[in-house]
Amino acid sequence: MSLSDLINLDVSSSTDKIIAEYIWLDLSTRLSNLFRWIGGSGMDLRSKARTLPGPVSDPSELPKWNYDGSSTNQAPGDDSEVIIYPQAIFKDPFRRGNNILVMCDSYTPQGAPIPTNKRHHAAKVFSQPDVVAEEPWYGIEQEYTLLQKDIKWPLGWPTGGYPAPQGPYYCGTGADKAFGRDIVDAHYKACLYAGINISGTNGEVMPGQWEFQVGPSVGISAGDQVWVARYILERITEMAGVILSFDPKPVPGDWNGAGAHTNYSTKSMRADGGYEVITKAIGKLEKKHIEHIAAYGEGNERRLTGKHETADIKNFKWGVANRGASVRVGRETEREKKGYFEDRRPSSNMDPYVVTSMIAETTIIWKP
Repeated sequence: MSLSDLINLDVSSSTDKIIAEYIWLDLSTRLSNLFRWIGGSGMDLRSKARTLPGPVSDPSELPKWNYDGSSTNQAPGDDSEVIIYPQAIFKDPFRRGNNILVMCDSYTPQGAPIPTNKRHHAAKVFSQPDVVAEEPWYGIEQEYTLLQKDIKWPLGWPTGGYPAPQGPYYCGTGADKAFGRDIVDAHYKACLYAGINISGTNGEVMPGQWEFQVGPSVGISAGDQVWVARYILERITEMAGVILSFDPKPVPGDWNGAGAHTNYSTKSMRADGGYEVITKAIGKLEKKHIEHIAAYGEGNERRLTGKHETADIKNFKWGVANRGASVRVGRETEREKKGYFEDRRPSSNMDPYVVTSMIAETTIIWKP
């Protein structure tokens, strides 16, 4: 029997026991560990597995667990236990059967969310009565770059050199235009298997760069689904021997950066007369531009330059069908006088819990 045979072994026919892969976030090392942004994912996803006596379908049925916070810079060595609470369950596309992926968030032994637990606050926002009534929908366009493992250079690029200029790569086809499609397709199918509402993929403007879209997702589920989709992609690139990067500007110069454009609508925006609600919401975002930019990802100033389909980071502007704006309203939304808008400012390494809850806070809860 080969290693591959063992990896693909289906144990569900011989035991009722299942494997649960607990996933959590360690966002504490970003600023002190810049190389992660340049050469790796930078998303600080961690996980470990445990055996459970049988299938589970609700996170409330799962036991809490703990990890060594001193090894993740989230707790001191003399009091290192961090508790993880199961929050969302997805089918495991790697082990399959009844095995599951479990998205968790982190707490002290006394039950307080640790500083890097952004899900806790987001869940509070999405449970507010005004927010619940508005049923906020999100569609997040997650861009990323695939890097050659040993040289940390985009996949398909000549070693130490550059390919032909941008132009033919966006949604391109062919061995000289699309690099890493097998990874992209594997990820697409794995997300569908897991139960993530992945709505599409495409090749991006810079060669070696791709995008997947998650949504529409409601409230807190948007953050859960994006994080687990990132985790699945990290696992697939690990298997392929390729580095996954969410750096918002992985290559300086005349190359597009990587964002996480966030499409958003509320019940009022989707109803007749919603266009007025949309424009008022955009006005609120403009007034809170500085606060949003500060929370929209690390290194975003290298991407939001006013070039390469971005607005300058210092200035807020919106427009219809304008991909050089901070916020874009689609032609269909303008025509129908209802619908959604796209916040183009979030960087590829943004925390979806932070971005989605902040947009809801500003547009629904905040009263200027």
